[in-house]
Amino acid sequence: MEKQKKKFVMPHTYVILIAVIILMAICTYIIPAGEYARVEDPNTGRMVVDPDSFASVDANPTKPFDLVKSIPQGMDAACSIVFFIFIVGGSFNIIMSTGAIERGIGKVAIASRGKEKLLIPLVVFIFSIGGATFGMSEEAIAFIPIGVALARAVGYDAMVGCAIVSLGAAVGFNSAWMNPFTVGVAQGIAELPTFSGIELRLVIWAVSLVVTSLYIMRYASKIKKNPELSIVADIELQEKDNKIDLDNLGKMSAKDSLVLLAFVIGMLILVYGVFTYGWYFTEICALFITMGVVCGLIAGRGPSTMAGDFIAGAKDIVFGALVVGIARAVLVVMENGLIIDSVVHGLASVVSLLPKSIAAIGMMIVQVLINFFIPSGSGQAAVTMPIMAPLADILGMTRQTAVLAFQFGDGFTNSIIPTSATLMANLSIAKISYDRWVKFVAPLIGIWVVMGMAFMVIATVINYGPF
Repeated sequence: MEKQKKKFVMPHTYVILIAVIILMAICTYIIPAGEYARVEDPNTGRMVVDPDSFASVDANPTKPFDLVKSIPQGMDAACSIVFFIFIVGGSFNIIMSTGAIERGIGKVAIASRGKEKLLIPLVVFIFSIGGATFGMSEEAIAFIPIGVALARAVGYDAMVGCAIVSLGAAVGFNSAWMNPFTVGVAQGIAELPTFSGIELRLVIWAVSLVVTSLYIMRYASKIKKNPELSIVADIELQEKDNKIDLDNLGKMSAKDSLVLLAFVIGMLILVYGVFTYGWYFTEICALFITMGVVCGLIAGRGPSTMAGDFIAGAKDIVFGALVVGIARAVLVVMENGLIIDSVVHGLASVVSLLPKSIAAIGMMIVQVLINFFIPSGSGQAAVTMPIMAPLADILGMTRQTAVLAFQFGDGFTNSIIPTSATLMANLSIAKISYDRWVKFVAPLIGIWVVMGMAFMVIATVINYGPF
């Protein structure tokens, strides 16, 4: 009797990340150590690399115990976002426990019956504005629970809810037609006028909106007809008791209205604080704690009850919160092994050998690869643009084209790489495992990359400028 072939099972997310950490540790024995000197850029005031300063340094390969130490070091390096996830998850659970959000979303779901599909492009559009203008990324984490609850209420799943928020923000972040933290920094380093070339970026934004909305709508339509086709079907079964029952919704009370009002005011303060005062994790955490307490008190929940709600909410996302710290260990190993600059130098050298006709695409691919190791937008600009801007001059392409390559490379893969703390935070809040998300989003990332290549060719042909 012929043995039945075992079906391949995707390893646990932690196993995948540990494997990547081990691979990077091995690379510290293979890739020669090297460093660029850092200097202050007069245009932006940021510390950037000196493109002519790369030099070999003594190797510092990762020893076995250093490999193990990298995990708690990664936790320490990512502690701000790890605790951000715990605090947002716990505080939001206090608000959800009042029932007001559930009834409010239920009213929206009932009002949208028969036109649920329109909610997808609408939400994607709204979050894309945030991504395009003030670089909404980490800030979108706070909206993931709302997206998931809304998606489930209209018959979709957590994957759709997570996608409309996170991919919506990504669409804006990728096109970045007025993002001061990515394009603004990159253009400053490349000595280009701030936000110049916005016309092409607006076209990219519009195309990305259509492509991404249709992609999510196609999946949503499929699982609406047959819920068993959901990538997270088993998770939806586990969460069925938390799904909003539209047929037994109950009436909105005066307390519910006040809780919703307090929540909306809190979210408006969040957007205003981020946009006006540059709020980050600490301020957003403080705001969410305040929102949770205020909403809980309005609903008449006592201090001990709210404390229990907070712990329950934080407990539900332990898996995802810890993933962020483990993923950060990948970068810790590379930084301690002194190979990040070597990788950047090597990839830039490869691009310099390419003919002009494909150099622009090569430059984008290099930025895509570097984004795995340096997922911070402004950080990646500081490391790569001082190299890529003069390289563009040598290759006979515009510096604006080099910025476009950075913009695509920095943006596209943020929605799939495990070293992106924001992605891991989004997935932890939505209770979606990394391997499930990859299965869902990988084809879209491929579409984005091909689309980016096409726009890189267009930029080269039109001599995308001003220079």
